[in-house]
Amino acid sequence: MPKTNKTTANNTIAFALITSLFFLWAFLHNINPILIPHLKKACQLTDTESSFIDSAVYLGYFLVALPAGWFMHKYGYKKGIIFGLLLYALGAALFIPAASVRSYPFFLFALFIIASGATFLETVANPYITRLGDKATAEQRLNFAQSFNGVGAFIAPIIGGKFILSGIEHTPEELKQMPVQQLNNYLSFEAGTIKIPYMVIAGVVLLVTIFFMFTRLPEIKEDDVAEVDGHGDKSFSLKVFRYKHVRWAVIAEFCSVGAQVGVGSFFIKFSRYTMILPEKTAAYWWGGIAMVGFMLGRFSGTFFMKYIKPSKLLSFYAFMNVLLLGIAIASSGKLAVYALLPVPFFMSIMFPTIFALGIKGLGEEAKIASSFLVMSIVGGGVVPFIMGRISDSTGSIQISYIVPMVCFATIFFFGWRGYKIDESQLMPPIITSEDDALLVAPIV
Repeated sequence: MPKTNKTTANNTIAFALITSLFFLWAFLHNINPILIPHLKKACQLTDTESSFIDSAVYLGYFLVALPAGWFMHKYGYKKGIIFGLLLYALGAALFIPAASVRSYPFFLFALFIIASGATFLETVANPYITRLGDKATAEQRLNFAQSFNGVGAFIAPIIGGKFILSGIEHTPEELKQMPVQQLNNYLSFEAGTIKIPYMVIAGVVLLVTIFFMFTRLPEIKEDDVAEVDGHGDKSFSLKVFRYKHVRWAVIAEFCSVGAQVGVGSFFIKFSRYTMILPEKTAAYWWGGIAMVGFMLGRFSGTFFMKYIKPSKLLSFYAFMNVLLLGIAIASSGKLAVYALLPVPFFMSIMFPTIFALGIKGLGEEAKIASSFLVMSIVGGGVVPFIMGRISDSTGSIQISYIVPMVCFATIFFFGWRGYKIDESQLMPPIITSEDDALLVAPIV
């Protein structure tokens, strides 16, 4: 039966709303490079302590992913979206009292709540997008929605740099010489700059929530989800790790997210250390140059994969990042900072490509492997912590960039040899090529 104009209009509205979710979680992840130096000043933190910002976000993903799936299975996807948006808005609103009392644990709790909400949103967005329209154009809709993820990635640092960072930077010696009342006023002012931006964020998210409440969305059935990824349901089991390429994929994904977060989280600190770049300028460079490169890398990477095997392109991109980070660590001044700016371009394809290669040929067990690959994003909370410890112990944030360089070296190995499958272990595969596998990889 052909679709009516009303059905088409409802699908268009639903598509626009679901696509907005891609922007929201991209904004969450890419505002962290602004929050880390900002809260480091406002709450007088060490580099290790400031890295807990990333840890709070990715711990939220790690702990809430399975409960989010259970919630949506029991109550439906629309209620899951609304609950996720309410959590997101609540977390953003909690930044206001956290800033008033200038409590770092309070800020971390607020970030954990936002991340929990974003976990719900990410769980539902991919299957919804594929179902809102013709199945033959599902991949096109996914790619279009992915562009909003990239838009959020470069807009977040720019907005954060303009409205959150004050541009006032004192040396530790200057802070020590300030009278107590003057110091408290300065720190309170720094913490307070975060109130209005996060009040606006909470308001926007609540507005999106209201739109979802009053929009009729097609409810996705469980068999529809299985149809999207090509596999039936199967119990959660560690047996999937008998496959070597799954083990390496989980390690590579841990490294991919960890390196991506670590490189960006300390970019402002790195720029200040190597070339005394003002924080607002550094924030603009990261958002307006580096993350634009990330967005362009996703589009161009999709094009290159028509002519280059995904595994080969992955290993080449990883090699380029090892080289660029080597230059950033060994050099100084502008060259060191310039070497970091292209890194996001080469990071852009890593998560979905590793994911696709990791589930290749698994048949029904692909769903189980997918769960572990999603959980491996906890690397985004671990790698920045290690970098912060190295920076605090050595006094050099530059040396800490050895950690993401090692991560990219690991990804290079995965793209070179680790992705290869022991065919003798496999049942007849449902996914038969790297290109086919890429169709079921999630968008991050």
